[in-house]
Amino acid sequence: NLLQLKLWNKYRVSNIPSLIFIDASTGKVVCRNGLLVIRDDPEGLEFPWGPKPFSEVVAGPLLRNNGQTLDSSALEGSHVGVYFSAHWCPPCRSLTRVLVESYRKIKEAGQKFEILFVSADRSEDSFKQYFSEMPWVAVPYADEARRSRLNRLYGIQGIPTLIVLDSKGDVITRQGRVEVLNDIECREFPWHPKPVLELTDSNAVQLNEGPCLVLFVDSEDDGESEAAKQLIQPIAEKIIAKYKAKEEEA
Repeated sequence: NLLQLKLWNKYRVSNIPSLIFIDASTGKVVCRNGLLVIRDDPEGLEFPWGPKPFSEVVAGPLLRNNGQTLDSSALEGSHVGVYFSAHWCPPCRSLTRVLVESYRKIKEAGQKFEILFVSADRSEDSFKQYFSEMPWVAVPYADEARRSRLNRLYGIQGIPTLIVLDSKGDVITRQGRVEVLNDIECREFPWHPKPVLELTDSNAVQLNEGPCLVLFVDSEDDGESEAAKQLIQPIAEKIIAKYKAKEEEA
């Protein structure tokens, strides 16, 4: 019925079962990944399962692929890409190859940027093999609790997912995968979301994220697409600002 459809759309449910916790007094989402919560915390010791700061969830030792360890506090002051991935997943492997180059370009440009690999591999050996290709840092595979808490924090429903954070640990974009594939030269880093996008194969996934306005124009006529963009840009900016003021996702 209509109410069910509205709830599915409001909470962007794309697969079932899905369990979402909401603060009844404000109506705001407390946690998107309720199934992971009740698996990890069956006694409810961490209730009400609200979002914690990234620095608190990630706290602890991190690995480099040469076996060296460093403390998670080393990420402070940098933009961070939190990379949920696994060797058994072909789209993950192809994204990793592109991401290694992007990481190198961003670092060479003098930007403070780090990537944190959160593995969904099925064994420690598989993790080690995959991580050996990565020039960044990882949560130790054995620390399943911390990997799971990071999955919970960002409501991860599929891999590969790349969440890009600013230097304070706040989310810039959840669509890091799309951004990296669309911007091979990393000119748009750190990829703040644009109010109006040109639809491509790689960013079409965002049509599943919520209500979208799709405007069709004659692509042969460059002037027409620019005029259309100028028409809808201020409308899009206004809608985004309205949701930002309410601290909700547009």
